[in-house]
Amino acid sequence: MGMRKTLAASAAVAGLVAAALAAPAAAQDRNMDKLSDFKQTGESLSIQTIPQDDERADRIRRTLERIEMPDGFEIDLYAIVPDARHMAVGTNVGVVFVGTRKQDVWAVTDRDKDRRADEVKRFAPSVDFKFPNGPCFSPDGVLYIAEHNRVLAFPAAEFFYEGPDVAVSTVKDQFFPPEEEYFNHAFRVCEIGPDNKLYVAIGQPYNVWPPEKGADMGVFGSIQQMNRDGSDTTRYATGIRNSVGMDFHPDTGELWFTDNQVDGMGDDIPPGEINRITQAGQNFGFPWYGGGTTRTDPWKGEEVPADVVNPVVETVAHAADLGMTFYTGSQFPERYRNVLFNAQHGSWNRTTPVGARVMMTRFDEEGNVIEHVPFAEGWLDEATGEYLGRPVDVVQYLDGSLLVSDDLTGAVYRISYQEPTE
Repeated sequence: MGMRKTLAASAAVAGLVAAALAAPAAAQDRNMDKLSDFKQTGESLSIQTIPQDDERADRIRRTLERIEMPDGFEIDLYAIVPDARHMAVGTNVGVVFVGTRKQDVWAVTDRDKDRRADEVKRFAPSVDFKFPNGPCFSPDGVLYIAEHNRVLAFPAAEFFYEGPDVAVSTVKDQFFPPEEEYFNHAFRVCEIGPDNKLYVAIGQPYNVWPPEKGADMGVFGSIQQMNRDGSDTTRYATGIRNSVGMDFHPDTGELWFTDNQVDGMGDDIPPGEINRITQAGQNFGFPWYGGGTTRTDPWKGEEVPADVVNPVVETVAHAADLGMTFYTGSQFPERYRNVLFNAQHGSWNRTTPVGARVMMTRFDEEGNVIEHVPFAEGWLDEATGEYLGRPVDVVQYLDGSLLVSDDLTGAVYRISYQEPTE
């Protein structure tokens, strides 16, 4: 009898624990149902905001005095944004939605239009996000947020963002089963293509994909293409280790992406990558190649598929190329038109650190690369090896300036141009 009581008590405790764990999820499901039906959730009208005028802002600005750029360019603090990762600029009033690798999405507003944020506050606090790293905006004003294993759509984000409840729908509930969720390479980015389809990059969970799992990584190590309602999801590109940056070329409509390559092979190999997709279904070489054409040890004995596409640009090894954008604005001189800007987050295990800068790739009239050089650098103190900032993403603002996010300092910077005077 005592044993039965003990088992019954254990079962009861287990049931209570399961119920406690399920309760937040159930509450969240109820929130999603209410929000999709434009109903209030009861979330507090007092939304968390981040102070902008403090000593921290002054310290960040002092660091920015170190940043070197071509003549005529200036950089300043746009906003203090904790854990700032990828960004999307609203098409209406220019609210900047900033993702994180945690559970917050931030809405950054410049109300007086002096090109400095007046307000940074949590976006959609009645939604429980999980790694909402990658926001992107459609031309018709829909905000998409790519989470670890889900994509949400906010059809009127700039209209509803002032309050806690924001209209939302689930575009994609799962890319892979929950038991296959992982924390390595778990942060997504998304883009809307000129074909009005949604593209989401899905990293793979290993340093090198294990040969015993076979060459087909499934959804992992791919870029997924789908309709904006999540239907007709297909693998648009494969053989990708971990892409955390994409953009479409403004003239050709081709999708370009950065890819972070294999660790532990040495300080100077393998290179990072900037790639171009010229047709659907292309294979970009991972796991046979660890970066560029450097073979990985686990796959050295395996034959490389004949149709593997090599990178357009081989970047500095372990510099961690992340967010990218093609410049289409008119604020910068004409020579910067269609130039590709990308953020290098910086190495984490290289003997001598590299990266922590914004790179610039320029092309000739035929689309060939003519230079890949630093555009803004100085966040790495080369004397001490200390990172004073780690750029994550680069986006173009409505006025043609560039915004750069930094998840180390928790900030967004603005790079603008003024013609130098004689």
